[in-house]
Amino acid sequence: MSIKGKIGVLIEEHFDQTEYREFNKYFPSQGYEVEYISHLWGNPQLTFGANPDNGEVEDHVTVTTEVNEVNPEDYKGIIAIGAYAMDRLRYQVTVKKGQKNQAPAVVFLRKAMQTKGLKVGTICHGLWLFCADSDLIKGRKVTCAHNIICDVENAGSEVVYENDGTAELVIDGDLITAKHPGVVDMFLQSFVGEIEKQSQQTLVNIAG
Repeated sequence: MSIKGKIGVLIEEHFDQTEYREFNKYFPSQGYEVEYISHLWGNPQLTFGANPDNGEVEDHVTVTTEVNEVNPEDYKGIIAIGAYAMDRLRYQVTVKKGQKNQAPAVVFLRKAMQTKGLKVGTICHGLWLFCADSDLIKGRKVTCAHNIICDVENAGSEVVYENDGTAELVIDGDLITAKHPGVVDMFLQSFVGEIEKQSQQTLVNIAG
């Protein structure tokens, strides 16, 4: 199977292992390469561990792609993985009153959100990274884990509710959000579906 393009996944320590495992299976099966991206703090590589869901860290990923050195346009989609990794990626060494968050992953995400046609996705706690700058999701329809609803709504997003909880999946333009890892299969199918719709539209525009 020929490679259709790359999916960039922002990651750090305490990532969701269910999502990680499914990303590594599903995207390659659909013809997409998965590339993990992080801030490496001047190191050639860093190794991160997953959440210890069963009392021990079962999954590790070694990342060699520095977020400061990549261009969102090189990817078909960007995903902020779930769990606590995205809180770590919004950390800033220095801060100034009134200054927008300058963490490298947040700077990258600003570029990604402004890249026309690029699909951006999150599951569960992934929107924590977006909450570092309310301009990223202000006015957008999203879903997320119940325990970050306040963060997301305070950032100006419209959280979509279904029955007694948040919606399982919400697609708002190029932004695809899912509630938690229990719906990762639905998320992956929708994410790839949106990428391929975009690719088809691009081919139509070129032909026309």
